[in-house]
Amino acid sequence: MTPVSPVTKTARQAQIAGILTRAAVRSQDELSELLAERGVHVTQATLSRDLDELGAVRLRGADGALVYALPGEPGGPGSRPGGLPGGPPTVLGSRGGAARPAAAPGVRAGQGGADRDPPGRLARIAAEFLLSAEASANLVVLRTPAGAAQFLASAVDHAAWPSILGTVAGDDTVLVITREPGGGADVAAALLRVAERRN
Repeated sequence: MTPVSPVTKTARQAQIAGILTRAAVRSQDELSELLAERGVHVTQATLSRDLDELGAVRLRGADGALVYALPGEPGGPGSRPGGLPGGPPTVLGSRGGAARPAAAPGVRAGQGGADRDPPGRLARIAAEFLLSAEASANLVVLRTPAGAAQFLASAVDHAAWPSILGTVAGDDTVLVITREPGGGADVAAALLRVAERRN
């Protein structure tokens, strides 16, 4: 017997959250079709309300297209730290160069598993919000636009870089604490590389 979700608002929103965490959904029409495949039929107005109540936002995906994302997914506000298995973050090459995977500081290429950032999440968030990164000993100070520091700090925490102990966020400033006494400069440089945009 196939499990069936109840036809409740909570169940419908859980289906939406499940789809958004597993697929890059670009439009409400696409999301509506994916829900219909699961036996959940919904009007556009209801779907808009559900996305609003879930706090869904549109972020730039790895291919440059806008996709829906939930703040509760790894790296979003209110989510639990620890990261999920996945590929390395994407670093955009300068002068229009191709995107390439980048290892987090302290992680050699080929190492993997739970210590990795979900593909491109930190890169997307850093490219959007990281204004500057300055280091002193084992501390890195990241500057963001007003109100974005906690979002960036959460993304850094979820990237689970072995060289980072943790972060403390204010309104427009994130303090990153590194494991090594002199590791701040390397982490600052790595975060700036991750945030680098295509020119």
